[in-house]
Amino acid sequence: MILPEIRDKRFITLRRGGTLLDPDHHLLAIWAADCALRALHYFEEAFPSDPRPRRAIECACAWANGAISVRQALDAAGGAQSAAREAGRALAAAARFAALSAGQAAATAHVAAHQLGAAAYAIRSVMAACPADKADAFRHQECLCQRAMLPARIRPLVLDDQRRRNDICWRVFS
Repeated sequence: MILPEIRDKRFITLRRGGTLLDPDHHLLAIWAADCALRALHYFEEAFPSDPRPRRAIECACAWANGAISVRQALDAAGGAQSAAREAGRALAAAARFAALSAGQAAATAHVAAHQLGAAAYAIRSVMAACPADKADAFRHQECLCQRAMLPARIRPLVLDDQRRRNDICWRVFS
């Protein structure tokens, strides 16, 4: 599990007793979707007729833009998680991690802290797709690309979260 045992109030919205503003929550979901989108091709190359991970990414953005409900985003997240399980049975690690990333992006609508899961799984997807001796270089490059996409408004929050949860996220952010 990549969520911390004790929830960080910075990732809980004001209306639920935390400090996260809705516009920042929306930015987190869009950034998570952008991270997942970078890895999506690994899934779509392996399973071209399965739309569930792409749908989850689209739902993360749609939720952030007010077009769908949290429930709809969570339903799409569940679809991507199912696709990941099926990819795992096919021994397609890069595809499985890409689908997990998409699911985490959509789940960010419900729990903002899932944004880091979308980023971490996208990095794992990239690492699984490359030769083993190049995995660390690919990990580092993907992490830098993700950080470059961070909106300035949420950048300090996400970078601190990466530092704090790096150990439970397979150290992909170091």
